[in-house]
Amino acid sequence: MTGTVAQFTRILDHLAPPRLAESWDNVGLQIGNRDWPVKRVWTALDPLPEVVARACENDVDLLVTHHPLFFKPVKHIDCGSPLGRIVEMALSRRLAIFSAHTNLDSVHGGVNDVLAGRMGLSKVRVLAGPAHADMCKLVVFVPRNHMKAILDTLFALDTGRMGNYSCCTFRCEGVGTFLPGADASPAVGKIGTLTEVQENRIEILVSHGDLSTVVDAVKKVHPYESMAYDVYPLTVRDHQTGLGRVGELSSPLPLDAISAKLKAVLNLSTVKVVGKPDMVVETVAVCSGSGSSLMTAAIASGAQAYVSGDLGYHTAREAQQAGIGLIDVGHFGSEHLVVDVLAVSIRDAIKASGLSATVEAVDTETDPFHYL
Repeated sequence: MTGTVAQFTRILDHLAPPRLAESWDNVGLQIGNRDWPVKRVWTALDPLPEVVARACENDVDLLVTHHPLFFKPVKHIDCGSPLGRIVEMALSRRLAIFSAHTNLDSVHGGVNDVLAGRMGLSKVRVLAGPAHADMCKLVVFVPRNHMKAILDTLFALDTGRMGNYSCCTFRCEGVGTFLPGADASPAVGKIGTLTEVQENRIEILVSHGDLSTVVDAVKKVHPYESMAYDVYPLTVRDHQTGLGRVGELSSPLPLDAISAKLKAVLNLSTVKVVGKPDMVVETVAVCSGSGSSLMTAAIASGAQAYVSGDLGYHTAREAQQAGIGLIDVGHFGSEHLVVDVLAVSIRDAIKASGLSATVEAVDTETDPFHYL
């Protein structure tokens, strides 16, 4: 069955929940109409003009990129500018563009886990975290004979997730009472008569950002004129999500051997290294993209080496003073590996959802830097 942009957005939000994105980030649907049909999906690192043009030429309906099209608010769109050309091409060819950025970095199984996996790290844990996810417990009171309709609605919106489990609820039975007023339109009972109803109390976890959408959807299928519900704010500590990872090598290796291994598994011609080539490394910290901001966390983690991209001069000096090795694999080198993995994840997710679409990874992107 052919799905819509809205349906694919829900699938992508499940793969990389937007609540995991950093506050400065801009993730989700960048451009497009949620009602557009999706038959062909491409994944890429960047929504570059040449990538978008090629997607349009190949009748792609949805382009999923790691980096957002819009990082900052746009005051005007000039179709003569690179950004304006992208917007013009996408809209004219009905190409939706979606971004999963720092949420894909942080999520379990995301970019950082892929990078740690390529290095063969074990006993992997989160470097900068664990992340704190703002969650709510939604409690809905519903008559017994409408309970299934409420649960079906809640589960369709991907609520009730706890770790590796979905559709998690708690239910108990009780008696609800109410006295309909003169202007009421009761689904059960009569105006002016105290009514008792056998009801179920349903408790379920909902992300704070999804709360209003979930409540509105449940109200549409709830039989009562005024739905009774409670919301309890929670802070959930998630030890599987956050920026960066720390893990152990299968056996200790010198820094130069790790550098050579990274060049091979990431298909790089060069890497930048700080530290003595023969320093022995057992524990490695990694961060996809630009990792300078996590240098303090890498030192505190006990790792003997830190692998990331965009590591600057002062970060190198900090590493020297702390006695930790640095391997800068570049921004592109640390993130491009996720493009193929993301395509596989989307392919599996849409198959499980009953939708159909072809999903391909863009294979023409290259690092903007070259070394002479």
